[in-house]
Amino acid sequence: MGLGIVDRNAIALDDVGMSDIIFPRSPRETMSGWVHLPRFVDKIRLHLAGKLHADYQANFTKGFDGAWLKAAGVTPEQMIEAVKNSITDGQVADWVAKNVKKTEAEKGAWRDYVLNRGTEGGEITERLVMRKKEAGLTQRDDIKTIVDFIDADEKRM
Repeated sequence: MGLGIVDRNAIALDDVGMSDIIFPRSPRETMSGWVHLPRFVDKIRLHLAGKLHADYQANFTKGFDGAWLKAAGVTPEQMIEAVKNSITDGQVADWVAKNVKKTEAEKGAWRDYVLNRGTEGGEITERLVMRKKEAGLTQRDDIKTIVDFIDADEKRM
């Protein structure tokens, strides 16, 4: 009888539509002083493994990824190659330390840009409102930035 209960529970879990999406880390997380970088590294690793979900494909190396590449002064190909040739985050951090020469002030400006994106008004704020509506999150007054939206959409807040 115990096996029957376990089997029914497994079927029930399947019926709920458990997600096959592997979420990258929050854009709030940092590596080498850069917010968003661990998320980008996760997306690159998922891409290289053929497991980057379709929802992330259109913005891969664009959006915050592309903005980080521009701020860091590296190409998508350089970053993908660095991640491809690493096993650990520490190795990626070492590569960044060697190849990305930016001041703490520049990293701080990047952090402020990412963590406040969506509060500027205009098109980006309208986009945030639209994304909240599409995701059924309009009632969430705690979602004030794009990063808040990402974390809420990926069930971190």
